[in-house]
Amino acid sequence: MPRIESTAARLAKLGFADGARAAQLVGQSEADLDDILESLVDVADPDQALVSLTRLIEREPAVLDALRSDEGLKGRLLAVLGVSAALGEHLVRHPGQVARLAEPALGEARSELLRAVGAEPGESEPRAAEGGNGALTALRVAYRGRLAHLAARDLNGQATLSEVTAELSDLAGAALEAALAIARTEVEAEEVRFAVIGMGKCGARELNYISDVDVIFVAEPREGADEAKALRAATRLAQAMMRACSATTPEGSLWEVDAGLRPEGRSGPLVRTLASHLAYYHRWAKTWEFQALLKARPVAGDLELGAAYVEAVNEMVWTAATREHFVEDVQAMRRRVEAHVRAEGERQLKLGPGGLRDIEFAVQLLQLVHGRLDPLLRRRGTLPALAALSRGGYVARDDSRGLAEAYSFLRRVEHLLQLHRLRRTHVVPTGEADLRRLGRALGMQADPVGEFTARWRRHAMEARRLHEKLFYRPLLQAVARLPESEARLSTAAAAARLEALGYVDPRGALRHIANLSTGVSRRAAIQRTLLPVMLGWFADTPDPDAALLGFRQVSDKLGSTPWYLRLLRDETAVAARMARVLGTSRYATTLLMHAPDAVAMLGSDEELAVRPPEALLGEASAAVARYTGDPETAVTAVRALRRKELFRTAVADLSGLIDIETVGTALSRLNDVTLQAALDAALGRAAGVTSFAIIAMGRLGGMECSYASDADVMFVHSPLPGVAEREATDAAFAVANELRRLLSLPAPDPPLLIDPDLRPEGRQGPLVRTLASYRAYYSRWSSPWESQALLRARFSAGDAELGAAFIAMIDELRHPRHGLREDTVREIRRLKARMEAERLPRGADPALHTKLGPGGLSDVEWVAQLLQLRYAGTHPSLRTTRTLEALRAAVGEELLAPADEAVLAEAWRFASRVRDAIMLVKGRPGDSVPRDAGERRMLAQTLGYPPDGSEDFLDDYRRVTRRARKVVDRVFYGA
Repeated sequence: MPRIESTAARLAKLGFADGARAAQLVGQSEADLDDILESLVDVADPDQALVSLTRLIEREPAVLDALRSDEGLKGRLLAVLGVSAALGEHLVRHPGQVARLAEPALGEARSELLRAVGAEPGESEPRAAEGGNGALTALRVAYRGRLAHLAARDLNGQATLSEVTAELSDLAGAALEAALAIARTEVEAEEVRFAVIGMGKCGARELNYISDVDVIFVAEPREGADEAKALRAATRLAQAMMRACSATTPEGSLWEVDAGLRPEGRSGPLVRTLASHLAYYHRWAKTWEFQALLKARPVAGDLELGAAYVEAVNEMVWTAATREHFVEDVQAMRRRVEAHVRAEGERQLKLGPGGLRDIEFAVQLLQLVHGRLDPLLRRRGTLPALAALSRGGYVARDDSRGLAEAYSFLRRVEHLLQLHRLRRTHVVPTGEADLRRLGRALGMQADPVGEFTARWRRHAMEARRLHEKLFYRPLLQAVARLPESEARLSTAAAAARLEALGYVDPRGALRHIANLSTGVSRRAAIQRTLLPVMLGWFADTPDPDAALLGFRQVSDKLGSTPWYLRLLRDETAVAARMARVLGTSRYATTLLMHAPDAVAMLGSDEELAVRPPEALLGEASAAVARYTGDPETAVTAVRALRRKELFRTAVADLSGLIDIETVGTALSRLNDVTLQAALDAALGRAAGVTSFAIIAMGRLGGMECSYASDADVMFVHSPLPGVAEREATDAAFAVANELRRLLSLPAPDPPLLIDPDLRPEGRQGPLVRTLASYRAYYSRWSSPWESQALLRARFSAGDAELGAAFIAMIDELRHPRHGLREDTVREIRRLKARMEAERLPRGADPALHTKLGPGGLSDVEWVAQLLQLRYAGTHPSLRTTRTLEALRAAVGEELLAPADEAVLAEAWRFASRVRDAIMLVKGRPGDSVPRDAGERRMLAQTLGYPPDGSEDFLDDYRRVTRRARKVVDRVFYGA
């Protein structure tokens, strides 16, 4: 017992994690292992290596003598056992393969694996001696023996990463050839030529230790053979070959053979002729399929046919950038990669942020864009292609070096992870023992866990950082005339890259880039840091050209301001949100042009929160007080405040921070504040003559303003005691006109146009009336449409007491105690039908008109208003100026079915969002979904659809409004 304890302590001191367990293994072994233990402590996992070694010696004692007599063999074997429990298990089952680890190099893999299954390598179509489990098992034993030999050289630093991945790929090709030889024992296929095309990492000769092997099958009937019959035989041959690789045996399986990259994917035929492949690629293939074909290489079967296939598709691969929809396809591919990155955890080597997929995708995309004109870029492997891109100036030299280092490190880690259990995995483990094994395998001895974790995170972060600017940094070098010695991207190549990434006017974009980044000033230096990332964000927006132009314009205005570029450089959230706003909304961009300091509010969601109307009114009132006696200057200050708040609301809307009801409320409250402040400035001496109130009508009254809304209002006044009515009316008339003038003066700010046409007698009636005059008119002349219009009336600005008196006066008219007579209901329905027929603009598509089209805003609002006119007199909950509130109240009073309310509300929200989005995108109002495909695409993206989702947007809009119209026909018209 004391000897075991002292041995355990000694082994723990040597570096074994579980000294007691190690001492027990040593004690149970009949061999003397003392001299071997000193070597074991240098491997990645001494405990794991000792377990495998004691089992191996127990199975084949001669192994110990071989290790003592051959230092090279000892180093190779122990390195394998310290990393790979699975290969240790394999060698325990097949100790005869241990001696092969000492050989510097093995013979050709294809010949060895074919002989393992009893096939003759020299034959044009080798056939295994027999099929069944015997051949499958022999293939796996031979394959793993070579895998162990390669791993031994790899782990001892005797093979580079490129050599390892190339040998793994060749070994996979040899295994496919041997599997094909087995398949020929099951399938009669003498009448068909059959080739296996390696794709993905196999085709690029950069395969992992354990990975699905991506392939495409191509076949041709021999001369005189029936094509259909030949293809059926080739399909059976392909299926049998795939089974030979994936079938489970006592020696396990090799890997899955994945033919999913073939034309039409898993829905298409497994095998096609060369002509059928080419026909598909010419007519139907997407950009991602050409990207996949970058890697195509014949690996098994009829290599002459395989070479013909690769030669034929190569021309299409390198002209893919000229095909229609290339830009849209590239954007979709980038979105898919980004989505994978976001969905996967940060411990994912392949799909996580800064992972292998990031680097591989970027390199392949640059090859597609520039390889058409530069044959030197036509490389299958990622690292050779990256080096070629650097030599040609397509990627900055330092970026290329940093990416290559990160990629090589991540691939080495990936190999070590997979070697452990010979399982396909890309996830960095969290366990201490696993991390320790990885760190020690990479030569980190002092603090393997800490050193490995830090180095892995550093490489991943660097890869992600470099990837974000990889496409754009050389663009600066192409136009900024920087004093650098490395090769530069030509102007034509820079323009091609920008065009591929979504810029419609690439040469104009290059001029903007040059303007921003050329020179030796601190401003230009910061722009050179910002632009590679900003250009990528611009490319992700609906209109990259507008985004870059807007960025240049804002930068020209603020570039000399110390905080501006520093804010963008240091606050990623500000720069990213600014890019999205500039590339999405001309409306918001125009607002920003005239208030560039509003950039500062982009940094946080809290800054974009809708401000309380009390705070806005306090700020506006202070501005008016500051310019007492100068109403034009006072209202200019108020309009500047409104401009800033419009920008805040627009950005919050574009960022998805507020919904359409909140947008309407925010804009309506802002207009109320603007009206109140402008009225304060316009009142002047009239304040001592008459009290004055502004009644909000229409969308303003309903708290449903859009970005393009005018202010629908009515003006009411009440002479002060002792003032003649005529004098008071003249003063009130002057105030109303001055208010309208001040708010429509030419200025860089959006005007708030006053529309008083809903007043009694419309444009023919007095602009301003007293409360008594309104009462007299409504009691004698009011028509149903005026009662309906008054449903939205509410006090907006001015004398609150007078406003409240006006609202109390109209309540009986708009909320009749006994509802509506049937003839009045019929009149309202006729009025609505006539409006539908007459008011729609000439040439407009009714189905796409958000206001007057079937199921649009007018339809929904008239349903709500008819319910209010009929029932609000007896159901107080219906007494609201807001459409959706009225519909919800109708459900609560059981006057409207919940399902109908849901359909109507969805249509109203959708149509309102579309109307607002039209204004945001185009910078000018519109009621119809654009017919222009480009404008419609930008509109759809602003509404949250992907770049290729324009048709989905149209379908959704038509579906939602069609359903709403059915409810309108039933509830409003009684159909």
